[in-house]
Amino acid sequence: MSTAPSAGLDHTAAHLTLPEIFHSQNEVSVAGLEELHLAPQIAAALERLGWTAADPLVREAAPTAARGHNLVAVAPPAPAYAAPALAGMLSRLGPQQGGLLLCPAVQLEDWGTLVHTLAGGAGIRVQIAHGAARAMRRLKAGTVDLLVTTPETALALHTRSALQMETLASVLLAWPEAWEEAESLAPLMADLPKESQRIVLSGAPERVADLVERYARRALTLGAPTEPAGPTGPVRTVAVPWARRAAALGELVELLDPASISVWTADRAQHAAIGRAVALAEPELQLSTGDAPAAEVVIAFDPPSPARLRQLLAAGEVVLLVPPGTESYVAMIAAPQRPLRLSGLVETVTSTASAKRSVIVRALESARPERALMTLAPLFERYDPSAVAAALFELWSGAAEATAATLPAPLPDIPATAKIYVGVGKKDGATVNDLVAVLTKELRVERGKIGRVELRDAYALVEIPAQEAEKVASALNGVTIRRRRVTARVDRGGPARPPAKRPPARR
Repeated sequence: MSTAPSAGLDHTAAHLTLPEIFHSQNEVSVAGLEELHLAPQIAAALERLGWTAADPLVREAAPTAARGHNLVAVAPPAPAYAAPALAGMLSRLGPQQGGLLLCPAVQLEDWGTLVHTLAGGAGIRVQIAHGAARAMRRLKAGTVDLLVTTPETALALHTRSALQMETLASVLLAWPEAWEEAESLAPLMADLPKESQRIVLSGAPERVADLVERYARRALTLGAPTEPAGPTGPVRTVAVPWARRAAALGELVELLDPASISVWTADRAQHAAIGRAVALAEPELQLSTGDAPAAEVVIAFDPPSPARLRQLLAAGEVVLLVPPGTESYVAMIAAPQRPLRLSGLVETVTSTASAKRSVIVRALESARPERALMTLAPLFERYDPSAVAAALFELWSGAAEATAATLPAPLPDIPATAKIYVGVGKKDGATVNDLVAVLTKELRVERGKIGRVELRDAYALVEIPAQEAEKVASALNGVTIRRRRVTARVDRGGPARPPAKRPPARR
């Protein structure tokens, strides 16, 4: 049984192909973890997870992060792959060097486990923030060295002056291509000092290229494939919440009842939980973190890299666990897919609603519903996904029937445009061009959507399509214009604005 992740983690270091990496490992004497600028306690914890200095990702990502350089690591969307970069980041944190880790809400528990595993013996004070209340109190008391939270919660803490971005030494963004709250980044990153470290983890680097260009320029990129590879398969997939992956293994083994089975993981973090869920003492069950041994069924506990998936397919019939937020990545690397359904709800009975099912099938096959999946992901953690789907179907069906039966009362007309109040004006040296540049270049608002800009002495009003006004105002709030950090909100009229003393400027 393999027990340590070898270069089999399949990350490709910058400017090296995988064969070159493997060849260099056989010929070059690699320094120990303690020589990679890692704190001794953190290096020991990383080694307990199964990482070694022979792993290309450890050899490159850990010292780069520990030295404070910007880093982009291309990896499957699971916290396990972040351990080397996170170990380097943690090694430079302390009372005078704060850090921020932003991730989706559905991964907070797994990130918390990883962070505490790595930082537990190093004296780093960590706050896993599911909400703002406790984090606000601890931040204001100065008792947090690393805050782990979602972009939405971080923005709320920043708006209330609890999270001081200008004091942070490092920020880690975990797979931002799948974030629902990606627009929260602009006001957060606007106050981050230029010398602060940026670490970006991504499973689809082409989708975060603009973000990297804006926030992590000149970053070392690790793990990017040397050439594009199409999906491979066939595979079977099981949709399962992050927190139920180990428990799902027991159900899966019982359901498939194969003559032999191999469970592959990216590191050892979940091995104890997996051992409790399935009888690993049985000779037909094997647990691995490197090359999976041949077996009738091979279960990938973590999302594999494309190269690792090919190795798993060569070892046996592959079943992928697919937690919330990894669906798009799995679709990119694996096809065809055959979903497996674990017990939990009564199996679907024959129905006459074939037309409705056809509509749903077309939506599944033609759309990329990342935002919808991330919105529903917290429900998947609490309820069986089949139950969530059934509830949504009832709501959808009921809404359609109500619409057919009777039309609702007309809604008030929604204005075509709304005005955003921006707390910067002529007396601050601001110009119309300054406002337009921030909107188009920093917030990525299309130029054609920006209407009349009224520049007054103490403030400005910007016309934006009404349906986008709240989102743009939220992103603009906290942005720096002419060295002034501005406040922004959707203008509701009334006496809140300072009175204008001159006619508005015209563009």
